[in-house]
Amino acid sequence: MELDLNTLSLRELKDLQVRVNRAVVTYEDRRKKEALAELEDKARQLGFTLNELLSGQPQRATRARNGGGAAKFANPLNPSETWTGRGRKPKWFTEALAMGQTPDEMAVPET
Repeated sequence: MELDLNTLSLRELKDLQVRVNRAVVTYEDRRKKEALAELEDKARQLGFTLNELLSGQPQRATRARNGGGAAKFANPLNPSETWTGRGRKPKWFTEALAMGQTPDEMAVPET
């Protein structure tokens, strides 16, 4: 596309400048989104979230830092959700209590 800028009026040149600036910005935004998607995909392949990698504090380390320990309670509706009994009560635990469950009913059997 060959464009002779010398034949354009000042108004046409300014309009062209605005369109070029807009094209540059959208190009950069598009490239950033593509790069972010690639990074998120790579992090997911490695078993992390991009936020974990950028924060420098993986979730696994947080659990160990908080004392870790074996799960003492399990969500009766989703047994993969557990709680050690330390720290803030998870939402599922307080909801189960409100629905009449007792902590003993949610206790994980000791092994």
